Amino acid sequence: MKIYDFEKKIAHTLFANLPKSEQEFVRTQAYKWRLSAAQLKQLCDIGIDLYMWSEGSLANLWEGESKEEILSNIQKRYEEIKRRPKSYDGFVIDKENTHKIRFAQIDKKLGFGMCPVASPKTRCCNLWTLDMVESCGYDCSYCSIQSFYNEDTITFNTNLKEKLLNIELDPNEIYHIGTGQSSDSLMWGNRGGVLDALIAFARKNHNVILELKTKSDNVRYLLENEYPPNIITTWSLNPQTIVQSEERLTASLQERLEAAKKIHDKGRLVGFHFHPMIYYDNWKQEYGEIFAKLLENFDPQRVALVSFGTLTFIKPVIKKLRRRTFKSKILQMPLVDAAGKLSYPMNIKRELFHFAYESLQPWHGKVFFYMCMEDHSLWREVFGYEYPTNESFELDMKYSYLAKIKNLSH
Repeated sequence: MKIYDFEKKIAHTLFANLPKSEQEFVRTQAYKWRLSAAQLKQLCDIGIDLYMWSEGSLANLWEGESKEEILSNIQKRYEEIKRRPKSYDGFVIDKENTHKIRFAQIDKKLGFGMCPVASPKTRCCNLWTLDMVESCGYDCSYCSIQSFYNEDTITFNTNLKEKLLNIELDPNEIYHIGTGQSSDSLMWGNRGGVLDALIAFARKNHNVILELKTKSDNVRYLLENEYPPNIITTWSLNPQTIVQSEERLTASLQERLEAAKKIHDKGRLVGFHFHPMIYYDNWKQEYGEIFAKLLENFDPQRVALVSFGTLTFIKPVIKKLRRRTFKSKILQMPLVDAAGKLSYPMNIKRELFHFAYESLQPWHGKVFFYMCMEDHSLWREVFGYEYPTNESFELDMKYSYLAKIKNLSH
């Protein structure tokens, strides 16, 4: 009989990332059943997921009389775990297992261009993005930034104000520019002169709508300094259950809401992103509580936008998550193809977005609602209308924002 080369078969798997007890179990079963490289890869991925989700181990799923029956049963039970709404009750994260960051400076051309995640298969607002800082210190489990940069190094560009003020813009064009795609817009405050530069840029260019997107409560600089009304500060919001488990280094939900209220009370525009909305056993009650707080505490005339979106993964991010093998339930979900990426099935998205939009009914017609990177068909089902093109969506969004900016100026 041919010698079974276990080490060769695990060469392209995540076997080394499994907990030690799982490694021994997989090794034993591999020799017993002469598992193939493909079968071992699948088992390692499942074993890591079960560990990350605190959903037991491969041994708990190992049932059957033949290799085929055992592997079929494991896959079936694994899919059942993914399909059911996950629960965070009793779920404990390992807070020490976060990335250690360092800072660097670089003198290079600013990253300024169209949103890098735009897709013709989804409705897109044609946002421009401005990369003032590269990479983020918040370590959210689902973040795609980790696939674009070295997530352990936070890089600040130098001479920011000079570079920003030298950007040539078409004076006849309205630009909606976001700074929260390559890093959190506010977590660093004015480090490296970031906010000084952005305020000068917005003040110079009245045809720019500049959005600062954040999960922080670091608004001190904005409160202590005057800035033009064409800067909109927006917060990504999730229930505290999700914040403490999947957005582990960010400001709490309450801290974010209090920070947003301070900017709102200063007389400046704010906005709220429910992106990603996450489906779990208590999602409806906990998101509902957030929507109620928004309606109670914020004047819709000072709220520019509310956006909805769900978890969307590219395969490199999933692989990086598994390599880290930290406690997170973020991948415990049914994953289906979504415009070349992986996301929730449409029925779950429909349920999430419909509930969110209807919960904010008093703001309908007063605040601009939209979905980010979602299928065209969801718009009519959720909002009762849809845009025929990205350009029509973009124009409607800009005119809505500009009207509120103009009102603040009077």
